[in-house]
Amino acid sequence: MSQQRNRRTREDYQQGLPGYHDPTAGFGGASPARSALTLRAVLAGFGLLVCAAGAVFTIMAGLTALGVVLAVLAAVALADLSWIIHRKLRGEPG
Repeated sequence: MSQQRNRRTREDYQQGLPGYHDPTAGFGGASPARSALTLRAVLAGFGLLVCAAGAVFTIMAGLTALGVVLAVLAAVALADLSWIIHRKLRGEPG
């Protein structure tokens, strides 16, 4: 027996997926969770700019170890921002 995988459409994401972010949604009266993607994108963009600028300035000042840490944090912020943009383009509300 092979069952086709139930693929979600853009309309499903635009309506929101109840309980998508909370595995216990619906259990014990928990309300469906929704993600604030726009706020998360703004914060990730701010973190990317601050960490990238901080990495450049600390490396120029001779604090290489701190610069590397800030560069890694900037890379994490960039990865997070790209995932947020992917989710927004997919049609998720937030």
